[in-house]
Amino acid sequence: ADADIAGDVDSIRQLVADAGTYQSDVNALMALHRDDTIIVNLAGRRVLGRSAFRDAMQQALEGPMASVLTTVDVEDIRFVTPDVAIVSCTKTIRDERGDSSNPLSTSGAMSYVVAREPRGWRIALAQTTPILS
Repeated sequence: ADADIAGDVDSIRQLVADAGTYQSDVNALMALHRDDTIIVNLAGRRVLGRSAFRDAMQQALEGPMASVLTTVDVEDIRFVTPDVAIVSCTKTIRDERGDSSNPLSTSGAMSYVVAREPRGWRIALAQTTPILS
């Protein structure tokens, strides 16, 4: 059982890494999420479902938010059930928009809920809370 947990932890860490790698690739990013995914971004915008998330991502990448890049470091993974885990992360935000009138927080506490599907671990919820500096 310990080997299974270690394999799941590795798979979840890879899922989070892939979400970072594909943050500007809408199709690849969508493949990492469940159909019923919920996203709450740094500004508090909630998006329900993968279809709405796809639309929001395409819109964001066509505007100034394409110049906001993030990195995510996994701090903790806790299994709620063998097929559901909560992943606590720290998100670092690099804002290259050049818009000093509307600055973004430079870091956030990011939480994922991930669930095992037949095709592997997928993101069910991603929420980022700004860390005030």
